[in-house]
Amino acid sequence: MGRGVLLTSNLPQLQNLIKRDPPAYKEEFLQQWNHYNSIRQIFQINPDENAQHFRELVSFIAQVAQCYPKETADFPSQISTLLLESYGTLSPDTRRSLVQNLVMLRNKDVITSITLLQTLFPLLPKTTSSSLRGFIRRTILSDIRTANLRSKNHKLNRAVQAMLFGMVERGMDAEVVGDKGKLKAAAGPGNNGEEAMWAVVLTKELWRKGIWNDAKTVSIIALGCFHPVVKVQSASLHFFLGSDEDKEDSDEEEEELPDVKALQHRREVNKKTRSGEKKLQKLAKAVKNKRKKKAETTTANFPAIQLLNDPQTFGEKLYDILNKYDKRFSLDHKILIMQLLSRVMGGHKLCVLGFYTYIMKYLTYHQLRIPAILVALAQSVHDFTPPDALTPVVRKLAQEFVHPGVGSEVIAAGINAIREVCRRQPWSMEEDLLGDLIEYRKSRDKAVTAAARGLLQLFREVNPGMLKRRERGKEASMGMAKGGQPLPFGHSAQAAVDIEGLVLLEDHLKKLRAEDGVASGDEEQDDEAAWEGWDVESDSDESSDGWINVDSDSDDDLEISDSEDEDDKRKKKGKGKAKAMDGAEEEDDREAAKDGSAQETAEEAVQRVSSLATTKILTPADFALLNDLRIKAASEAVERGAGSGTKRKLASLESQRKTLLASGESTLADTFISEDDILGPRKKTKADYAERIASIEKGREGREKYGSLKGKKNKATPSSTTNREKARNKPIMMILASGAVKGKKKASLRQKQQKLRAHIERAKKAHH
Repeated sequence: MGRGVLLTSNLPQLQNLIKRDPPAYKEEFLQQWNHYNSIRQIFQINPDENAQHFRELVSFIAQVAQCYPKETADFPSQISTLLLESYGTLSPDTRRSLVQNLVMLRNKDVITSITLLQTLFPLLPKTTSSSLRGFIRRTILSDIRTANLRSKNHKLNRAVQAMLFGMVERGMDAEVVGDKGKLKAAAGPGNNGEEAMWAVVLTKELWRKGIWNDAKTVSIIALGCFHPVVKVQSASLHFFLGSDEDKEDSDEEEEELPDVKALQHRREVNKKTRSGEKKLQKLAKAVKNKRKKKAETTTANFPAIQLLNDPQTFGEKLYDILNKYDKRFSLDHKILIMQLLSRVMGGHKLCVLGFYTYIMKYLTYHQLRIPAILVALAQSVHDFTPPDALTPVVRKLAQEFVHPGVGSEVIAAGINAIREVCRRQPWSMEEDLLGDLIEYRKSRDKAVTAAARGLLQLFREVNPGMLKRRERGKEASMGMAKGGQPLPFGHSAQAAVDIEGLVLLEDHLKKLRAEDGVASGDEEQDDEAAWEGWDVESDSDESSDGWINVDSDSDDDLEISDSEDEDDKRKKKGKGKAKAMDGAEEEDDREAAKDGSAQETAEEAVQRVSSLATTKILTPADFALLNDLRIKAASEAVERGAGSGTKRKLASLESQRKTLLASGESTLADTFISEDDILGPRKKTKADYAERIASIEKGREGREKYGSLKGKKNKATPSSTTNREKARNKPIMMILASGAVKGKKKASLRQKQQKLRAHIERAKKAHH
C-alpha cells in the first residue's frame, strides 16, 4: 500500500501498520501524538468538547505505546492524573475508556502493577456506575492474584497493604455515629466510610481466595473493627466471625453442582470404561467437598483470630467501644462485638474482666436474642478466668433463668449456660447453688432434666467434692476414696518437663542413623556444626572470655534419694558421664542402650524424658513427624486392646493432623459453642394455619397440577383415554358379568358357525 493512500484520520488502519513496522511510521505517530497533546489541553478546559475524538486518540496511543516507549513515557501518568483530578467532570463513557486503556497498558507491561493499583484504588469509592465498579474490582483482584500465582510477590503485597492501611486509617479520626439514635439522624452524607469499606471488602476477598493469608492482612481488618462508621465495623466483625454477608457480591458466581445420580445412571446405560469410572469418582468427590465447604461457611475464622497481633490490646479496645458507645449501637451490632470479643478471649485465654460486669445487665430471660448473649458469655470463659469475677454472673443466671416463675425452655437455657461456664471454670460455682440446680433433674420436662443431668455429670468429673455423697456416683466416690482432689485455681497438674511424644521422635532418629551407619562421633560433629556461631558453654577446662568454669565438690549433697537402688542408678549415671570421652566405653554404652531400648516397653518409652529438645532445634517438619509418630503409637496401642482413653487420644491426634493451625495447637472449635448448646433439645411446636398453608404451597412448587395423567402422556394435545383403552383395562369380573360374554355362552351351534365363517371372510379380505 502506498504512503499517499494512508489517511491519518483512519486510526485503526494506522495502528495496524505501526504494529507491523514501527520505525517506518514514526512520523505519522508523532503527528498523532502532537494532535493528542493539543486535544488533551482543550479537553481539560472543556471535557464535553471533542470527547469522542479524544477517546479514539487515547485508545490508539495505548495500543501502540509499547512500540514507542520513549515518546509515550508520560502517557500513563497523564491518564492517571486526568482520572484522579477530573473524575467528577468526565462523562461515563470517557471514564470507562480511560480505565480500560490504563488496564491495557498494564497488560502490555508498559506500567507496573503498583502504578495501576495506585490509580484504581481511589476510583472505587468515587465510581457510581455498578458495571465500572465491578470492572475495577475484578481488575484489582486478578492483578494481585496473577502476581502471586507462582510465588509470593512481597514487594507488591507490601505496597498494596500499605495503600489499604491508608484507606482505613484516613477516616479513623471521625466521631462514632452509631446505627441508632439522634446522632445517626443528624449525621449528614459526609464521611460514610466508602474508602475504608472498599479496603475491607477487597482484603476479605483476597483472604477468601487464599491469595493473602498473613498477619498483615488480618491487621487491616482488625483496624476496621474500630472504624467510626458502623458498616465498616460490621464488615470487619463478620470476617472474624466467619459469617460473611457479601459473598454473593463476589466476582465469581457459584456454579451449580452437577447431579451425581444422573451421571451414575448415564454411566450404567452408556459404555463402561475405566477412564469414565475415574472421572465419575473424581466428580463425586469434588461435589462432596463443595457441599462440605458450603455447610462450613458460617464457622468462625480460626486462622484469622490466631494471627491477631497483640490480642490483649485488641480485646480491650473492643470492650472500650462496646462500653463507651453502648447507647449509639443497636442490639444486633453490640452482639456482634460481644461474639468477637468472647472468641478472642476464649481463643487466646485473655482476661477482660470488665466484660462480665457489662454483660450482666443483659442477663434476663425476656431480653431479645438472649441465646446469642449467653453463647458470648460462655465462650469468653477459660481456665485462667478468675472465679471471683464469674461467681456473680453464675448467681445472676440462676436468679433470672432458674426459678418456678418461668417456662421450661428458659430453665433449660439457664442451666445449660451455667454448665458451659462451669465446664471452663468449675470454681465459679457455689456449693449451695449447685445442690439447688441439680434438683431440677427430677423435673417432668425433658429439656430441663437433660440440662440438670449434664450439670451433675460435669461436677462428678471435675469436682465431686461439691456434691452430696449420694449424688457423686460410683466412680467419683472411688476417686475421692483414693485421695484424688481437684486442683485449685491457678495450679497445674504437673510442670512441663518435656514435649509430649518427643521420645518417639528421638528413637526414630536414632533408628534412621543406625540404618545409615552414622557413628556417634559424626552425630556430635553435626550438632556442633548446627550450634556454630552460638555462645555455648564448653565442656573443656579452658576458660572463655569472661566465663569461668567452677568445679563443685558438693554435687552429692544435692542428690536426694528414696532408696539404695536409686543411689546405685545415679552413681552409674555419674560414672558414665565421667567416662563419656573414652571411645571404647562410649561404644559399649551405645550397645547397652540398644539392648535396653529393645527390652523397653512402650509405656516406659513414653515415661522417659528426652534430651532431644536441648540438643537440637526442632523444625516444623520435626513436629509434623512427631505428630505422625504419636498417631502410629496410639494406633498400635488401640490394636493391642487399649482403653477408651487411648482411643479418644488417637481421634484427637488425627483431627489435629487434619486441621493443624499455624500456631501448632489444637483447633479452637472445641472452645466455641452454638445457640443449640444453650437451648438444648426442644419439643417441636405445633404449626399454626398460616405455617401449614405455607408448607403446602412450598411442596407444590415445581410440581405439575393435581389430576390424573392417564391418557395424557406422550400426546400433542391432552385428552382422555379411548373406549378401546378403557375396555382393555376393564376389571375381569365386570367383563364376565357383561352381556357380550353371557351371549357367547348362550349362542347356538348355528350362530357360532355364522360368526366363524364371517371371521374367515374378513381375514381373507384383510390379507388380499
